[in-house]
Amino acid sequence: MSTVSDGVGELRRATATVAPGERGATRIADRVVAKIASQAARETLSGQSEDTSPPHATVVVHHGAAHVRVHIELDYPCDIGARCADVRRHVASRVGALVGMEVPEVAVHVERLHLTPAHGVAQGRTR
Repeated sequence: MSTVSDGVGELRRATATVAPGERGATRIADRVVAKIASQAARETLSGQSEDTSPPHATVVVHHGAAHVRVHIELDYPCDIGARCADVRRHVASRVGALVGMEVPEVAVHVERLHLTPAHGVAQGRTR
């Protein structure tokens, strides 16, 4: 008695021997990672005055690592170093968690400082 081989059974056996990591690849575009980084920076800077522009980010992905550059505006006076450190930490954490990439570098650029009217900033020259 002769048996007819079906291609489906052979295909199942062939894919079962290939490791899951070797079956294909997922590529996440740099602009998607940049949007995630921008949103993470926005989460960190919530509660700022309305005239500040939302943060924006640029990302370069190289060998599975995301190098992030975030541009932000801050209210002034504030502890600029601490705010930048918070942004850096949160962006690295969120990008790493959501995208699964290593984030070895997050450069934070403060584009502008906005004087807050709550601190009674004098207009013009004073003595």
